[in-house]
Amino acid sequence: MKVLVTGAKGQLGSDVVSELEKRGFEAVGVDINEMDITDSGNVERVFDRIKPKVVIHCAAWTAVDAAEEEVNIPKVRNINAIGTEYIVKECKKLDAKMIYISTDYVFDGQGTTPWLPDCNDYKPLNVYGQTKLEGELAVANLLDKYFIVRIAWVFGLNGKNFIQTMLNIGKTHDTVRVVNDQIGTPTYTYDLARLLVDMAETEKYGYYHATNEGGYVSWYDFTKEIYRQAGYNTKVIPVSTAEYGLSKAVRPFNSRLDKSKLVENGFQPLPTWQDALARYLKEVGYGAN
Repeated sequence: MKVLVTGAKGQLGSDVVSELEKRGFEAVGVDINEMDITDSGNVERVFDRIKPKVVIHCAAWTAVDAAEEEVNIPKVRNINAIGTEYIVKECKKLDAKMIYISTDYVFDGQGTTPWLPDCNDYKPLNVYGQTKLEGELAVANLLDKYFIVRIAWVFGLNGKNFIQTMLNIGKTHDTVRVVNDQIGTPTYTYDLARLLVDMAETEKYGYYHATNEGGYVSWYDFTKEIYRQAGYNTKVIPVSTAEYGLSKAVRPFNSRLDKSKLVENGFQPLPTWQDALARYLKEVGYGAN
């Protein structure tokens, strides 16, 4: 089975390509140099040439704060919404399955109840969330064979992420301030890639939430565990989002995603985030304590 992976040089896309190859699929990874998803003609030509049976769409604008800058908004929409629609149309032509990677940011992040995958109470708080929602709707409105997989707090080897940032800051600071009123669960791209390939082999279409297991946590608690496992003595000080006050984009307080639908449909849940963190730290040269 031939599988096209967009955003193949990113944190998730690179792990998806590796997982596909490991399992004997014909993986074709494309990034902006191979296929500019904002150019409909370019997208059509690549699809005509490759003729994939499955498309795993990992390409996205993910710089949340930069997306709020007025000069960037058209570009963000072109990538996350319009570019996704171009891919959707080619999938429809070829009757190909599509897996679209989305985000908890499509919700308003209020309350404490975990968001259900089939909840359609969409109220994105920022440009990134709004444009990812527009991408979701393009998929759901035009296709039958689709998986929309919402993830949160992503980290992987091939790209910038929160863990890397905290490790770098912890090297040079005795104390760090981290918000303790935004709650969610981390997602390790290595583990997520396995699940996405599992999905590609089925016809259990629909909306899903996928993060690592291990319980909900704040960024503050996550940072404490990062430093504990990495052997850092850096002191972590909890602060509210209002006290921290550095972000251009409004962040959701409640990023709890209900993942029970995965098990209900026979998919294997991801390992705990604590275990994922330990494996990630080992990969980047930190021994877990």
